[in-house]
Amino acid sequence: MLIMETNCSPMELSNNTEFEEDSDYRDFEGTDVKDMRLEAEAVVNDVLFAVSNMFVSKTLPCAEDVAYINVETRERNRYCLELTEAGLRVVAYDFDQADDRLQTPYHETVYSLLDSLSPAYREVFGNALLQRLEALKKDSQS
Repeated sequence: MLIMETNCSPMELSNNTEFEEDSDYRDFEGTDVKDMRLEAEAVVNDVLFAVSNMFVSKTLPCAEDVAYINVETRERNRYCLELTEAGLRVVAYDFDQADDRLQTPYHETVYSLLDSLSPAYREVFGNALLQRLEALKKDSQS
């Protein structure tokens, strides 16, 4: 067990507002910095219903500026995707791998990337969208 000694009491820390107002320190509180692992989890949760399998890689390193997502399409094709501020791109044709020699284009959204890789994704996603629109139409008519 690691024990840290400090020269101030917890009350002194909670009353110190100087750090909270300084924008340089606000980043460390998570209000301005994007955590790519969280972004990757959101991507997975958004489209998991339309693919066979999708999860954030636990093997490849995630950082503040990059995360890796493994996806298996309904056609049973496997990909490893890189998520950065530039977007998403395929970095390997299997889980938990990144091939530096592979030069694939970035996509701004996961929808665009999966649309280019998987006709079955396109169909499932399109059907889900139609069902949502039909539900909205029914709600607006009642």
